[in-house]
Amino acid sequence: MPQFFKLIINIIVLVALLMISLQVWAQEWRPVRGGITFGISGMALIKQQSNSLDFLIVHDNKKPDQSRLSIISINGKNQPEYFSLNWPIKIELPIDLESITSVPQSNSDFIALSSRGKAYYLRLDITKKNINIIKEFELPSITLKSNLEAFGLQYIDGKLVAIWADRGERETAATIYFGEYNPQTYEIKLSGYGNFKVPFPSGNVRHISDLKVDSLGIVYITAASDAGDDGPFQSAVYVAGYLGLCSNYITWRSHPQLVPLYRSYYHKIEAIELIPGAEGGIIVGTDDENLGSYIYIVGGSS
Repeated sequence: MPQFFKLIINIIVLVALLMISLQVWAQEWRPVRGGITFGISGMALIKQQSNSLDFLIVHDNKKPDQSRLSIISINGKNQPEYFSLNWPIKIELPIDLESITSVPQSNSDFIALSSRGKAYYLRLDITKKNINIIKEFELPSITLKSNLEAFGLQYIDGKLVAIWADRGERETAATIYFGEYNPQTYEIKLSGYGNFKVPFPSGNVRHISDLKVDSLGIVYITAASDAGDDGPFQSAVYVAGYLGLCSNYITWRSHPQLVPLYRSYYHKIEAIELIPGAEGGIIVGTDDENLGSYIYIVGGSS
């Protein structure tokens, strides 16, 4: 079985590297908004059409007058359009939203996660540019030291699997957690966890700054480092490993030889999303602190 996992991962890495080498030269970083309050900490695809993409993004803001959720739209090669959403008045403002994922098999449902492990199940009305908070809940195994940066959901062999990560820092490894999510009770049953460190970047590194998992169970992560609000920044995208089922138990296998699929020496990548289809690829978003936010399509053709 381990040899099978390694084969799957190595094939994915090879395909990704070929995709990037053929198409990445045509891409450019696109500015979204300037200023420290507009950093992108997580992003999730809302809608994909022939020449346009809409994303729901989260900001890690903490003050009452700062935005928590926004929509960005990309049309062709134009610069992204940005629209800030109002947080529902009756729901207490979240502090430090760090990740967001779409709920599989739903067109309008998402789960956003704060760094302290509080999750918000929300529903988006894209026409009215309005959100409703359906449920607030806590992730398992949260402590006062938890500093979560990543959360993803995916159906794997019929089981709705959640995966999330404490970012780690410097010599302290990130921790990847995984378990089964119950959509009726909004509860996650922890199945296990593992440590994870990247070879690049180094220094003030956060070994995981975001993640997403595809329908095959392949987990993509971003890692980032910064020396302060004005940088310099460094980032990378990796295939981190594989989620699967063994005797109906959720299992995790880290990639034994990490290879950066993409590196940046100028941006702090804190968000990643997977865009399906022939026109798709990997899209990343940045929280460049005082320098604002940017997006970049890795290997796409838009």
